[in-house]
Amino acid sequence: MIGALALVACKTSYYRDKTDRDVYAILDQIQADLFGKEEDFTIDTRYSERDVDEVTREEIFADRSLQQAMEINVDRALELAIEGSREYQTQKESLYLSALGLSETEFVFSPQFLATAGADYTDPQGGGDSLGGVSSRLSVSQFMRTGGRISANLARDLTRFYVGSPRQQVSDAISLNLSQPLLRGFGSRVAAENLRQSERNVIYAIRGFNHYQNQFAVQKVLDYFRLLRGRDIIRNSFADYQSRTNETARLVEQLEAGRVSTVDLGEIQQAELTSKNNYINAIASYGTDLDSFKIDLGLPLGIDLKLDDSALENITKVGLPLLELDAERAFELAIEYSWPLMNQIDQFEDAKRKVYVAANRLKPGLDFFANASLSDSNDSINQYASFDSDNLRTSMGFELDIPINRFSERNQYRTTLINFERALRNLGLALDNKRNAIRLALRNLKQYEQNYEIQKISMELASKRVTGASLTYQAGRATVDQIVRAQDNLVAARNALSTTMVNYIGERMNLLLEIGILRADREDFWISQDAVVVDLKSEQLSQRPEAITPADNNPQLLKTPDQLFQ
Repeated sequence: MIGALALVACKTSYYRDKTDRDVYAILDQIQADLFGKEEDFTIDTRYSERDVDEVTREEIFADRSLQQAMEINVDRALELAIEGSREYQTQKESLYLSALGLSETEFVFSPQFLATAGADYTDPQGGGDSLGGVSSRLSVSQFMRTGGRISANLARDLTRFYVGSPRQQVSDAISLNLSQPLLRGFGSRVAAENLRQSERNVIYAIRGFNHYQNQFAVQKVLDYFRLLRGRDIIRNSFADYQSRTNETARLVEQLEAGRVSTVDLGEIQQAELTSKNNYINAIASYGTDLDSFKIDLGLPLGIDLKLDDSALENITKVGLPLLELDAERAFELAIEYSWPLMNQIDQFEDAKRKVYVAANRLKPGLDFFANASLSDSNDSINQYASFDSDNLRTSMGFELDIPINRFSERNQYRTTLINFERALRNLGLALDNKRNAIRLALRNLKQYEQNYEIQKISMELASKRVTGASLTYQAGRATVDQIVRAQDNLVAARNALSTTMVNYIGERMNLLLEIGILRADREDFWISQDAVVVDLKSEQLSQRPEAITPADNNPQLLKTPDQLFQ
């Protein structure tokens, strides 16, 4: 039986699996305490179950050289990012390692078993008895959260004499020891501080990882939408190039008929070349961004990635998902829901505890100890059941460590006071930064919302100007320069509209993420109200300004500088 256990214990896979079970159990328990549910968490990859010698560099080369077509939508892009992102995997491993550190600290407070055995043989060259010996020792110790320690030891020494008078001698010993500090180091508040801090570090890591998951999803959706914006810019650039090509062809015909000058034709041709150049640049920029996106998803660059435009098209159809929230109420929600801010607040409390622990180390050391031992020697190897109670030895007492030299403890105490002051300042700065980030995001959101309405009007006007300029030119009442400017304004307005829409969606997600009320595991979280864990309808403390439309495009709707600076 013992041999079978030893063989199992020698397998490295046993240790790995046991470690994983312990770590995942810790994470499951803390996640359940924090969020009321366990997450399906693992750091395993497709290589994890394979022997390291089986994974060759040729396999990696072949994997990164894969070439095939792949069409994805925004949801599939998120799935691929979670599966293949190197950064995401690193974050998961960091969470695992924090729980692994906690398992080591917990182990300190669990029973510590130790078993040793040895054998020796002595053959004296100058005469005397030759002898052989076998010794074994079994001990268990327990560090208690009160700061004390209790241990038990069982030892046996078997000596056999082979020369002279052959005989054997057995020496057995059992001992029990207890120590308990009464001043310095007493109590769980001091003795279990490392365990408490390790537990809190895992809490911080879990909160941080959950925030990172939302942040990661937001960033990947925003990257996806920016690629769609790049595709839109390519379409706009191509439509502009086609329009200018047609305009050039029309002026060439008019030049042959003598109705336009070569100067007008040259200006149109120059605009056509500029438009062609913009189209080429837009294609190159999109290709660069697409390759970066593949790297972020963990995809080989040889993948021919096709993106589904429907997510951005749906937003265009239904309009921007408007969000109204007062800055002060948003800050109050952040204190309640923002995981990074929760960590900052709790780390301030950590610094306070460290001061108490360091102050305790300045106290005198007064320890109570008690020991009991029982030993016996005989020529029989079955003596454990027949110890002589007269051989029992007990002792107890106190040991006082007078605080004459507390140099390092003094320095450590002063350090913890300084660290507390730093933690206090860091918490204040974190609160100010959080409030500032929320106020900035709200301003940007308002700005993009109003910019979007303006850009829609601008695009409609620019489209009408292109048509009008072309007709009036044909009637001889406009110049070629007016046509060129009208077309420039149209393509700029189209590109600005899609850019502003993507900026608004990104800023909206960032604001909700900053407050801590966005959950990126919900469907269509970038526009869905269901992804917001707070019913913001009941949180509205201010009214949204009326949207700017051609009918009410009145400059009086905007605040004057005097109103702004009151």
